[in-house]
Amino acid sequence: MYRQVLNPFDRQFVGKFYYLFIQHKHRPYPLQRWCSMTLKKWSHPLVTGTVILTLTGLVSRFIGFFYRIFLSNVFGAEGMGIYQLISPVLALSFSLTVSGIQTAISKFVAGETSTRDYKSSFRTLWAGFLLAMALSVACTLYIYLGADHIACVFLMEERTAPLLRIIALSIPMATVHSCINGYFYGIRKTGIPAFSQLAEQVCRVGSVYLIYDVCQKHGLTPTISFAVVGLVIGESASMIVSVVAILARAHRVFPAGTHSMIQELSVFHSRSAAKLLGIYRRICGQLLRLAIPLSANRLVLNLLQSVEAIYIPNRLMAYGLSNADALSVYGVLTGMSLPLILFPSAITNSISVLLLPIVSEADASGDQRAVRRAIITSIRLCLLLGFFFTSLFLIFGKPAGRLLFHSELAGSFILTLSFLCPFMYIASMLNSILNGLGKTIRTFLFSVASLLLRLLFVFFAIPRYGIQGYLWGMLASQMLQTLLCTVSALFISHRAHRQ
Repeated sequence: MYRQVLNPFDRQFVGKFYYLFIQHKHRPYPLQRWCSMTLKKWSHPLVTGTVILTLTGLVSRFIGFFYRIFLSNVFGAEGMGIYQLISPVLALSFSLTVSGIQTAISKFVAGETSTRDYKSSFRTLWAGFLLAMALSVACTLYIYLGADHIACVFLMEERTAPLLRIIALSIPMATVHSCINGYFYGIRKTGIPAFSQLAEQVCRVGSVYLIYDVCQKHGLTPTISFAVVGLVIGESASMIVSVVAILARAHRVFPAGTHSMIQELSVFHSRSAAKLLGIYRRICGQLLRLAIPLSANRLVLNLLQSVEAIYIPNRLMAYGLSNADALSVYGVLTGMSLPLILFPSAITNSISVLLLPIVSEADASGDQRAVRRAIITSIRLCLLLGFFFTSLFLIFGKPAGRLLFHSELAGSFILTLSFLCPFMYIASMLNSILNGLGKTIRTFLFSVASLLLRLLFVFFAIPRYGIQGYLWGMLASQMLQTLLCTVSALFISHRAHRQ
């Protein structure tokens, strides 16, 4: 058809194009082969999962970043400091109740799903959920009933007590969606956790903005407790998305739908209840054997981080600041400057998620060259990204602090913290590689050493030099962790090169 309407030159060109890309049947043209290989790579679950997590992480960080700006402008630096003080309680409750169980569910579900044993994978999810929910209910009751004691004795700020009572309600909801997300991570369906994370962020920010808008229209003064209410609303939205997703999954893998799943999983609906109880006892034992060490490691790290976060305002008062000024400085640092510095790390964190299984697979197959290549490439990439963002923050840090947060102090913090970027990115990437090589105890000890060094600066440098002493401590601790990870990774790389 094209021969009748085109001149000889165009006809010759289009004919070659048609032959090379459409008509040629004997072998694919190089471009076709390249497109086919690219599509295969992008369709790999690890790659697609990482792309989904990266995009979702970037969008969530983007929303969260401007949400922080909104909170800082509405509630001020002191309000942000009070809000940030409850973060250690939430982190400790998560590490105690569900963090290790989520990882254990993901691991065992991955093994069972490869054999298409959907019944066992759902039993694993149900057993892990019951264990985590029992812990979360106990944790919720303790925080809700003991909020005044926790606020005065541990957080050393009585104004956090009402916030703790509100935030305690989010713990069971977080447990539900964390367990379900662990199941979907195990079957490599990362879209569901990503969407639930996005739903949580959107509903949290949207609800707080609506509450603020209503307060403005009725002449009411909003308090920081509204931000905590938004957190609970966000967790409930994430829980709803996860529950709907797991019910839809049950309808697909169980022929008779959800009722069939309940009959298979529940002891009370089973004809052989004693046998099923034995199965659940075995599953719970397997989950706990893996979850307890993971939870203990995370609990130690979160405990050290909590001590650090709680004592920064206290040590600033020892430096000579009032309680309000100490909370304001703490709020500027943790609620304004640090979120901006940490924003680009969504890229390296997502790459780290991809690196762990790839390095683990290469190590298991004995491909030490691939391990060495991953280590060297990661260091080069992180140095490039780190120097780029350090330069960016050094140039635009001061204007960003004034423009986004209306704070000169935030701008000065951004300038100092900008030097963290290359060290932070390298440590994050090499931690993932070392974990993929099975060096989890080593990375845990590196993190503990880094935190202990930072705590030394909190207790001894802040009373003498103020918040600047803590910034020096952050830089020194990050350099220490990066040095330890780099030396360990290069030693493994050198050993692999000799082999």
